[in-house]
Amino acid sequence: MPTLTYARLNTLPLSQTPAVPNPLATADRGDALTWLESRDGDWGRGAGAFFAVLNAVDGVLLGSVTLRWVDRADGLAMIGYWTLPAARGRGVATRAVRAVTDWAFRTAGARRIEIAHAVDNEASCRVAHHCGYLPEGTLRDSHRFGDGAYHDEHLHARLATDPEPAGPTGEPKAC
Repeated sequence: MPTLTYARLNTLPLSQTPAVPNPLATADRGDALTWLESRDGDWGRGAGAFFAVLNAVDGVLLGSVTLRWVDRADGLAMIGYWTLPAARGRGVATRAVRAVTDWAFRTAGARRIEIAHAVDNEASCRVAHHCGYLPEGTLRDSHRFGDGAYHDEHLHARLATDPEPAGPTGEPKAC
């Protein structure tokens, strides 16, 4: 899997990072290992690419970006991401999502990439906007987050044929 370098960030495959915070709503080691093992072969199977987002200067882990194929043959993928609290508000997620988006369109053959985020997650709405993902609607009761309840999500999408987004300035369109 390639290493992507973009605007003072490095993204590496998660398998090359020593430790990643647990994205699961469980502290059970067995559940976490099962989750990790289920993703171990995603790159080889063509099911997805999982990248750690590292500070390019000191290699400190800042977050993660995942590209998951919904329909590989049709070029339809989804991007998910998270950042550690210390990395938030600094454009880290925006730069990392842009890097993986660019890679997916130019190298991996993506035609359409979607981002879905909790309706109350205004920061993710800004990331989607700054990365050129247009709002498409609300997905009702679409995702079960760590609290065990289903929540609505906003859907954003970007096509390979869409223009490159401008720099991360200006106000995002309403989610």
